[in-house]
Amino acid sequence: MSPVIDIEAERQEILRQYRRLLRTAKPYLHGDDAKLIKKAFNTSLEAHKEMRRKSGEPYILHPLAVAQIAVEEIGLGTTSIVSALLHDVVEDTAWEISDVEREFGPKVARIIDGLTKISGVFDYGTSEQAENFRKMLLTLSEDVRVILIKLADRLHNMRTLDSMPRHKQLKIASETLYLYAPLAHRLGLYVIKSELEDLYLKYTDTEVYADIKDRIKQSQSARNRFIKDFVHPIDEELKNQGFQFEIKGRPKSVYSILKKIKKQNIPFEEVYDLFAIRVILDVPPEQEKAACWQVYSIVTDFYQPNPDRLRDWVSTPKANGYESLHTTVMSRSGSWVEVQIRSRRMDDIAEKGYAAHWKYKTADPTHAESGIETWVSKVREMLETNKSSALEFMDEFRQNLFVKEVYVFTPKGKLIILPDKATALDFAFDIHSQIGLHCLGAKVNQKLEPLSYQLHNGDQVEILTSHKQRPTEEWLTYVTTSKARSKIKEFLRDDKRAKAEDGKFILKKRMELIGVPCTQDTFNRVLSYFNVPTAQEFYYRLAVGQLDGREIRESLFTDTTPRPPALEPKSFDTEVQKIRGVRPDMLVVGERTDKFNHSLARCCNPIPGDDVFGFETDQGLIIHRTSCPRAVDLMSNYGNRIVRAKWTEQSELAFLAGIRLKGSDRVGIVNDVTRIISTSLKVNMRSITVDSNDGFFEGQIMVFVNDTDHLTKLIQRLNKVNGVLQVERFDS
Repeated sequence: MSPVIDIEAERQEILRQYRRLLRTAKPYLHGDDAKLIKKAFNTSLEAHKEMRRKSGEPYILHPLAVAQIAVEEIGLGTTSIVSALLHDVVEDTAWEISDVEREFGPKVARIIDGLTKISGVFDYGTSEQAENFRKMLLTLSEDVRVILIKLADRLHNMRTLDSMPRHKQLKIASETLYLYAPLAHRLGLYVIKSELEDLYLKYTDTEVYADIKDRIKQSQSARNRFIKDFVHPIDEELKNQGFQFEIKGRPKSVYSILKKIKKQNIPFEEVYDLFAIRVILDVPPEQEKAACWQVYSIVTDFYQPNPDRLRDWVSTPKANGYESLHTTVMSRSGSWVEVQIRSRRMDDIAEKGYAAHWKYKTADPTHAESGIETWVSKVREMLETNKSSALEFMDEFRQNLFVKEVYVFTPKGKLIILPDKATALDFAFDIHSQIGLHCLGAKVNQKLEPLSYQLHNGDQVEILTSHKQRPTEEWLTYVTTSKARSKIKEFLRDDKRAKAEDGKFILKKRMELIGVPCTQDTFNRVLSYFNVPTAQEFYYRLAVGQLDGREIRESLFTDTTPRPPALEPKSFDTEVQKIRGVRPDMLVVGERTDKFNHSLARCCNPIPGDDVFGFETDQGLIIHRTSCPRAVDLMSNYGNRIVRAKWTEQSELAFLAGIRLKGSDRVGIVNDVTRIISTSLKVNMRSITVDSNDGFFEGQIMVFVNDTDHLTKLIQRLNKVNGVLQVERFDS
């Protein structure tokens, strides 16, 4: 029986959300703005009146929530509020773009058009996804508000993901980590980026997420006491010196804590910087820099700074506009604490990214140079010049979203900001494509360096060129930026095409010489003989001398000539456990999969009890853990091949799992460990490796277990062995 819907209660809730939106937007409104928002709200309410979300609530609550995020958390104005309220009307109702333009003007229509075009970014197979992604970036370069509203839309969808089926949750969460979190990062929306990452973790690795969240909560009161004691002397001194300021403790996100645990291979208790102290100063723009350094001086009067952890983004802001002074200091209790010092303007930009930048830019001409605008114009240039396949393009673009930066100078002292690990060749392409294509090397700080030289902050770089120089395949290993990579690939493609024409001519002459007509059938025999997959590849190899045209003889075209076997087609995912089969009755999987063989992915070694999904390949169904290192890539790029899967209760088979141990070395410790494995729990071992150094040992054991419970019991028992300090599961 379906639940009874209280229409009046729903109407009241819709009105409450609408009034809240107006209250939040009030400081941004001018003239007839409120009327326009009301008109957009009524239009959306009418257009979506029969529609409900998966959760059962009226659909209108979604556009209202997106508009609320746009104004409250991103700081956007009336045009964006109206666009957010109407963002689904063209896609989901009878409304056309022309109707939107007639009723709300060309600006709103252009944003809605952009949002409608990109709504299906991840709805198809891979290349279509990537093509839609390219469209999305085109709309970004026209009007960045399209992406900002799309991020607000995605954030609300992630916040309400509970009502979606499991396989949809995994797909949407993975897309979010794959693309939307990096985009939020690049647009300076750190708060939204962190929440998107945390929500991804909540749905893909629920237990780990809940565990870390719980531990943060448990340590809350002790942390508050620590912050109070730490801040007290700084607070007193700032007041004495007449500063207007606010100090707050900002906890690190669950996702960033997990990243630190994994990267440094340490337990939660050893993550000292679970939070940062932020000092926000109310000072006029012209005094910001001096004030930040003054506060730095005060902080370091009380606490010893770590000289390697000073980050000055006040003098040189990040490419996305982020400005702040960061230092890490030693507290009196012996733990490191990050202190961030910034003005109110800088804090606004750090919290609300691009939108806040815009607000301050119009208010204060001294901050007119926006890193974000530079980046958006680079995106536009990339789109106009990039001729690589949509998939390659998407991959390269993503790589450039989430990177740190390196700051270098031209010979005349102009600052160039490039991604971290950029090389002299990247620098050359950034100056101009032609300089990149003819680059011989570089003079870095007056010293000759090769193309592959990795740039460091403060390097002064002069590029050396020669009109005889030409890119080679090897150049692709020297560069990190999308622009350099796409220009090199474009040159190599054009070069290959030209050489292939030469190869075509060589074949034609050779066939004339041996008196064999050049038909499709004879050409296929040539390809088969040389075992080359495509015509262009064959022509190219023939032209550059990788294949010897003299091997093409008349005898090759007689029926009796043996031909080399064709190459085996490569499967997408060959990394599967072949040591045993997985019976179909051990897994409950999505529709139309009974015809598939089931195999377990080696990259993450799933065992019964793990949260898993299926991935369709020509080999059959490969089962991966949802926390697999490859999961995000597979689910976001190949959503149409993802199949939901979960284990049945049967687990009499043995499954391979990896255990890592660390501890203090002593005589007989390996015997104690292996005895527990083989006798106490009747577990078979596949392999064991132990390294010992300076009284400390680290070991890796591959064991066969029935399920996650079996593995957990084994880990608990190993933890009790005298001298063992840490036991954890790892992906082989």
